[in-house]
Amino acid sequence: MGRKLFYCAGAIALAAAGIYLNNTSLLAEHRRGKPELLAHRGIAQRFDETDLKNDTCTASRMLPPKHDYLENTIRSMQAGFAAGADIVEIDVHPTTDGAFAVFHEWTLDCRTDGHGITREHTMAEMRKLDIGYGYTADGGKTFPFRGRGIGMMPTLAEVFSTFPDRRFPINVKSRDPSEGEKLAAVLNGLSRERRAQIIVYGGDEPIDVLRRLVPDLKTASRKSLKSCLTGYIGYGWTGVLPDACKHAMMLVPINIAPWLWGWPDRFLNRMRDAGTEVFVLGPYRGSDFSTGIDDPALLARLPPNYAAGIWTNEIEAVGRLEK
Repeated sequence: MGRKLFYCAGAIALAAAGIYLNNTSLLAEHRRGKPELLAHRGIAQRFDETDLKNDTCTASRMLPPKHDYLENTIRSMQAGFAAGADIVEIDVHPTTDGAFAVFHEWTLDCRTDGHGITREHTMAEMRKLDIGYGYTADGGKTFPFRGRGIGMMPTLAEVFSTFPDRRFPINVKSRDPSEGEKLAAVLNGLSRERRAQIIVYGGDEPIDVLRRLVPDLKTASRKSLKSCLTGYIGYGWTGVLPDACKHAMMLVPINIAPWLWGWPDRFLNRMRDAGTEVFVLGPYRGSDFSTGIDDPALLARLPPNYAAGIWTNEIEAVGRLEK
């Protein structure tokens, strides 16, 4: 009996040692270089993030502005790249005249002087709108950008032509499969090299369509992100990656990262070898809304000499610290 227990304990110890050696970053190659900085919506106005919901009008809870940039505009993107961004995230909606508008909101009423669902308008109609109309930091007493955003809503085609060699993650705001088909037609019209600079993420249904129609495109959806994270935490110690972790974008909240097998270097190397780009977000707090890495305290929680992706809403500050 004692000998059996001895052999059993030895086998358990060997297995534990194998798992440790297969997952420790101490023996993993360290990725050299600087972090890749992703500027969420370019340089944007910040807002009170308390109790946010999907339909919260963030323009009506803007914080006192520190600059005059409006998100998702060409000017905002230019400033984001100039501030140190390697990648600028944008949001899109299809229009009734066959374009893709670069704009965040599902409806026009929050930020603009227009009304109704964004995707139910022509691009020609939306070019006439003032996208700075609804921003207020004092409960509606003043609107500092009103009249200053007329004609500033760009198309996706304009973004691509203005920044022909820049990288963009594109956020699809719907769960409409037909939007995936429309965007696939646009992206398949680009060169393979240009598509390699594009990532698309968003609703499960359009992303599933994009994966099928544009197989060389890196993507992410709510379903794939959850499947990758839970699968990797469950059996990533084996070195086997869930399919959802391959050729994709992986978003990792900074408070979840330490639970990932091999974090940081071995995990990042596994994702790199699978063709997946990793971006660390701010802490996950049990809701759909996640913050970015937006201040020095959060930056300090990253591993020393971290050289993968950082998602930030404050590229002006983070760019100065990291570049």
